[in-house]
Amino acid sequence: MTYQVLARKWRPQDFSSVIGQDSIVTALRNAVSEGRIAQAYLFSGIRGVGKTSVARVLAKALNCENGPAADPCNDCQTCAEITAGSDLDVIEVDAATYSKVEQVRELTESLKYGPARDRYKVVVIDEIHRLSRQAFDALLKIVEEPPDHLVFIFATTEVNSVPATILSRCQEFHFRRVRPAVLTAYLRQLAAQEEIEASDTALHLLSRAGEGSVRDAVALLDQLATYGSGQIADKDAARILGGVDATVHFRLLSSIVDGIHEEVAAVVEEIEAEGWDPRHVYAEFLTYCRDALHLALGAQASDIQLPEDDAGRLADLASGAGYENLLRLLHQLLKSEPTVRRSEAGILAVEIAWLRAAELPKLSRIEEILAGGVPPDTTPRKDQPTPKTRPSPPPESNHAEPRILAADDQVENFLVEVSKRRQPLAAHLQNAEKLEFADGRLSIYTAPHDHWLATALTRGNNRKILEESLASVWGEGTKWDLLESKADASPATTGPAPTDDPILKHPVVQTALDIFGGTARAGNSDDSQENP
Repeated sequence: MTYQVLARKWRPQDFSSVIGQDSIVTALRNAVSEGRIAQAYLFSGIRGVGKTSVARVLAKALNCENGPAADPCNDCQTCAEITAGSDLDVIEVDAATYSKVEQVRELTESLKYGPARDRYKVVVIDEIHRLSRQAFDALLKIVEEPPDHLVFIFATTEVNSVPATILSRCQEFHFRRVRPAVLTAYLRQLAAQEEIEASDTALHLLSRAGEGSVRDAVALLDQLATYGSGQIADKDAARILGGVDATVHFRLLSSIVDGIHEEVAAVVEEIEAEGWDPRHVYAEFLTYCRDALHLALGAQASDIQLPEDDAGRLADLASGAGYENLLRLLHQLLKSEPTVRRSEAGILAVEIAWLRAAELPKLSRIEEILAGGVPPDTTPRKDQPTPKTRPSPPPESNHAEPRILAADDQVENFLVEVSKRRQPLAAHLQNAEKLEFADGRLSIYTAPHDHWLATALTRGNNRKILEESLASVWGEGTKWDLLESKADASPATTGPAPTDDPILKHPVVQTALDIFGGTARAGNSDDSQENP
């Protein structure tokens, strides 16, 4: 027996077999059951979501010998002929090869006559947007005033190219992309019936690669099953589909969040060595970062379309990174996406985009710096090792007094230990007012009304890293306290800020302006009145 590809073998033959289009199926079933048949229907949506299949099912529902019925029997002669494409009263036309005005005129003349056997003469025109303007004009009259026996069903992937004169005479149904979870469940059911061995991870990769198209996902399942003789290995799925393992995405996101440029470059080298399409990997990484953002917003790991272990690791990473930082990261990556997509040097464009994204951890304190809470010339760069000596205080100015850390070798060692585990956390500690160790406890002093450091120290697994570093330097059981320094009793300086504001020259501010493409100017006390 001749082999039939799975996409054709499992094509929907009734409404109950249509995947992911429940609202459309319900509307069409009710229309047939109640006899509310429109003169023309327009089915729009991406490829492979069921437009032509639903058109054939609707034709069977209208003409079934046991109907009209919400579900055709698929046993009578009419249903069998429509399925085989041999029914004389169901005409399927491909507008891509049937676009000339003379062909459309000939078709409309033949449609004036009643059906040879069925109740309705059904005309299915696929990719109708491919008709010429003159062909649309020739079709318009009969679509506007069709005979009672005639039903048009138009299908298109580019609804914006269909003239408004045609759209206004149709009932329009938009076929949506099928959600990954629904598509994965369908592929699992199909694989079981075809005796194909595939893990949930492989099926998930297939559903994502299908990008919402049932036909594309089923065709990929067929391809991989043929490659593996009925077995689909996770590695084969990842390699053939052009994707990468979630572990690579996790390494990359961790490196970007922590500002480890060397690890980012190493991931890029791996992508190039494996021959993966850098643009495809970049698009996958955007989706991975979006999942992380949702987890940081409070989504459950079970809601993410990743294997359980991978979703759990990503949830921990998202919690440690924080919503604000992930939002900045996605904003930066989306800005670079057009350049990556259009660049002829794809791998280089991807590497630059990711290395620039790895600069973002330097901006984690930008709000305080702009507010004058951290002196511009004492804030350490987060991509540099922890200094062994402290810079001397700057001369008196209108800005806040410099923050001082206790000059203690053990405190220095503690900061080094934190830096080994997470550089951004070490930078947060360096921005504290003072670190002081006495009587088996480390006191961390913050500026008055400064809650930023407290939030950073307790976010994600930062507390665990802090306690591990304490134990490494002073031993198990060492405790720490977060204290607020006393407010400065000296009167606040008033008057306009100097135009030569050193804050605007600070390297971190300049990095922010470079990354976000912005400008900065010195403000004055009148700004709030002029620009509320």
